[in-house]
Amino acid sequence: MAALGWLTPRRRSATARSVLAGEAAAEAARKTSMQFDAEAEARDADEAKRKEPDFPVVGDVRAAAFFDLDNTVMQGAAIFHFGRGLYKRKFFQRRELARFAWQQTWFRLAGVEDPDHMQDVRESALSIVKGHRVSELMSIGEEIYDEYMADRIWPGTRALAQAHLDAGQKVWLVTAAPVETATIIARRLGLTGALGTVAESVDGVYTGKLVGEPLHGPAKAEAVRALAAAENLDLARCAAYSDSHNDIPMLSLVGHPYAINPDTKLRKHARERDWRLRDYRTGRKAAKVGIPAAAGVGALAGGTAAAVALHRRRR
Repeated sequence: MAALGWLTPRRRSATARSVLAGEAAAEAARKTSMQFDAEAEARDADEAKRKEPDFPVVGDVRAAAFFDLDNTVMQGAAIFHFGRGLYKRKFFQRRELARFAWQQTWFRLAGVEDPDHMQDVRESALSIVKGHRVSELMSIGEEIYDEYMADRIWPGTRALAQAHLDAGQKVWLVTAAPVETATIIARRLGLTGALGTVAESVDGVYTGKLVGEPLHGPAKAEAVRALAAAENLDLARCAAYSDSHNDIPMLSLVGHPYAINPDTKLRKHARERDWRLRDYRTGRKAAKVGIPAAAGVGALAGGTAAAVALHRRRR
């Protein structure tokens, strides 16, 4: 067994130096552990600061949400789709259809609202509905929604609106489209209501004039401000959603602004101010508004071709 003695470690008494080394190692380990714990707590605190709070806040009745319509809730412009429906019902002729088609093409390709084009289409729409009863256009609007608008609602934006509704908050559309059209869309989506451009009517008949001006740009902000005062809302706790830089005044009013499918100017503005962004478009570069997906162009071209073919068949 003596031959195996070298395999067995010898018991040695601890010297003062070895005791000192052991205690120093233990102290260093303890300090390292405390440092690790402090670093972990700091990381958790930073993460908690960066983490977005739960939103919308359930039960906050002084908060509400305001959604732009065109290209935010729905692909394209509501008034253009409404025009297609009126053409189908022979409210106007092929020449006006061509103008609507061109304006819709511009809207889809540019991804922004051109003031001159929007003014032109509003004037066209007013001249078309002049002399018709409001009740008649409301009834037709219900049909047009099913024909041209229902399938163009962005599911992502619809889910955002539903989150506010589920939290017990009111949700309003805010749009330059006619208030009658906007109201139909809001009702179909289960929203609270709509703010839209008001066309003058006398004894239930359209006169072909507007009450004030179109609900566009700064006018939207004023409408939201007025509704918030009437509804006793705290705008700092409200949210607003839009795709267009024209709606920056409205977005700037609320404490929770969202850029949805933003145009180039709004995207830049939103990033500079750390606003939240959502982009639900497909076949497009998220960082730049460019040519829409081939399917979108094809659908537009197909719709125009179908209208022309329909006109020829009628002749």
